[in-house]
Amino acid sequence: MASTYKDSSLKVFTLNSNRELAEEIANHIGTPLGKCSVTEFSDGEIQINIEESIRGCDVYVVQSTSTPVNKHIMELLIMIDALKRASARSVNIVMPYYGYARQDRKARAREPITAKLIADLLQTAGATRVITLDLHAPQIQGFFDLPIDHLQGVPILSEHFEEKELEDIIVVSPDHGGVTRARRMADRLGSPIGIIDKRRPRPNVAEVMNIIGDIEGKTAILIDDIIDTAGTITLAANALIENGAKEVYACCTHPVLSGPALERIENSKIKELVITNTIPLPEEKKIDKITELSVAPLIGEAITRVHELKSVSILFD
Repeated sequence: MASTYKDSSLKVFTLNSNRELAEEIANHIGTPLGKCSVTEFSDGEIQINIEESIRGCDVYVVQSTSTPVNKHIMELLIMIDALKRASARSVNIVMPYYGYARQDRKARAREPITAKLIADLLQTAGATRVITLDLHAPQIQGFFDLPIDHLQGVPILSEHFEEKELEDIIVVSPDHGGVTRARRMADRLGSPIGIIDKRRPRPNVAEVMNIIGDIEGKTAILIDDIIDTAGTITLAANALIENGAKEVYACCTHPVLSGPALERIENSKIKELVITNTIPLPEEKKIDKITELSVAPLIGEAITRVHELKSVSILFD
């Protein structure tokens, strides 16, 4: 049981996206969740009522902008406005999963950069700081003109595989964009890295091209930040086995797992899929192949350090 946190000026609130994670975070800090209600009018408009005084407090709002993403974003924006109008000293957004992060640049003509739009909305509403985890593109940090603490999921995922004491490991990135992430895990596990050279003809459709690295007879660990429809990760796993890997594990920080994802994972060569709870996993999605790890201790420690004006960089290691 966590001890009671002494500083009453720290308040942790949650909205509807991931209450279970928020409760874990609050328990780790040793403070109760703040009291608020989120209701809807009959036409779908969101109403938020903060049911305790937060005047002069540093408030931390836990809200992943996962599905239904637009509803969760609106909840968050309205909550920020309510907190500012209730005289909170600071409004700190704890966003374990940053929705729209994959729209971080113009890949084609006349496309929006929606990740920047979300950053603008949060700032305009009145956010003071953002704490997030494994942004799809690290440069999204530059979309904000306020402090942002970008935590890493690799240490949590790596520790799980260290405890398994697997032999002859190779850490594999399912695409070129994830090589830095794969390198971080490989350094922790003392292993080489491999890369899947793939082509994506259109969103949510991937085609494996080549495998870079020596995978013959090795235990491969695929690592990604987001698994959405699981097309990329399952194609990669099957290709690794077909090209001589002994067995394949997979892991990610953000388990979006939409559409055919679970069926693809069940039917793939993946032995175990390790995820974190940045996005809640409903009971119907909890299959035997999936292992869920908690990011609550990491985020709870980050909140405590921010509030006490201590360094957060130690958590990046």
